Amino acid sequence: MRRTFRYLLRPTARQSAALAAMLDDHRELYNAALQERRDAWRMRQVSVRYGEQSAQLRDIRRADPDGQGRWSFSSQQATLRRLGRAFDAFFRRVQAGRTPGFPRFKGAGWFDTVEWPSDRDGCRWDSTAGEHRLYLQSVGHIRVHQHREVRGRVKTISVKRDNQRWYVLLSCDDVPPEPLERTGSVVGIDLGVKSFLTTSDGVHVPNPRHLEHSASRLAAAQRALARCRRGSTRRQRARAQVAGLHGKVRRQRLDHAHKVALDLVRRHDVICHEALRIGNMSRSARGTMAKLGRNVPSKAGLNRSILDAGWGVFLRILASKAESADRELIAVDPRNTSITCPDCGHAVAENRVTQAKFQCVRCAHEAHADVVGALNVLRTGLVRRDAATAA
Repeated sequence: MRRTFRYLLRPTARQSAALAAMLDDHRELYNAALQERRDAWRMRQVSVRYGEQSAQLRDIRRADPDGQGRWSFSSQQATLRRLGRAFDAFFRRVQAGRTPGFPRFKGAGWFDTVEWPSDRDGCRWDSTAGEHRLYLQSVGHIRVHQHREVRGRVKTISVKRDNQRWYVLLSCDDVPPEPLERTGSVVGIDLGVKSFLTTSDGVHVPNPRHLEHSASRLAAAQRALARCRRGSTRRQRARAQVAGLHGKVRRQRLDHAHKVALDLVRRHDVICHEALRIGNMSRSARGTMAKLGRNVPSKAGLNRSILDAGWGVFLRILASKAESADRELIAVDPRNTSITCPDCGHAVAENRVTQAKFQCVRCAHEAHADVVGALNVLRTGLVRRDAATAA
């Protein structure tokens, strides 16, 4: 299997400046290649491909030895391939009749990743004898905070800037799985806002609400940013503070998702969850000028809570950990799971008395509504699993 390992870099001040210059030069290359494609089509109706632009790299590097010429040739090719993938995705959307989204120029701060397609080609990963360092052409050896072992064979290396932090991402092939001992346990989970998730065993995992807890500091930082003059040094510092607060919330959310997913994978062999369409659930209720939406303030608050919970991130992490641990993950249709009685199967909206209380109008079965949802998810998932096994 293939996995990506992410580590914090600890560059010196000189190396940080060199990394920032590397990103700027790759961003200029991306923008210049995009401009060439736009001009070629506007003036001559000719499509420029990756191969033609890659063939120009040697001349570009020769003409600018102190700029483009100092960086890895293969990393510049990867930047041109990135532009090619953006155009491929654009044409796919056009053919599918979706909103095209033409590739855009990258402004300062909107190009934060450089990739090297293979190890020891302008970069080198070295973690022998306890010395965790990353070598990059024209940057040097950078210290790495390697908090866990790299497994498998390093295939590609990427460097990413996240506000004022730098990270290295190692994409590795042939990563051996780490199967866990069988427990014989199966579980269904119901994702929610009041509780982050509820299991069919009746366990409620509280929602940490990281964004809500940082809301006051974020509001103060954003007000300070709004008062700054555009282009000023003070505004740059204010922007960094806002980005730092958002980054902290994102890291807290990831940490919580990893811990909850790991606990589920360790305790259960089969995990059933809802196949949620989070984009539809968090869609705006504002409507159009001709037909305004209803309950816009309450819907906006619900959308904020849904996105703060981070269900999509959690489900991706859970899928990755389940695959590595040889656990079975089953996604089921969430329709009617919260209004169907787990005892008699009667499904009407009146069964859900309140947000938390479930009482069947036919058999009078009472339970917590989230536990009922988790039980129905588990039952549906096991039925689907048995049907797939029989087929």
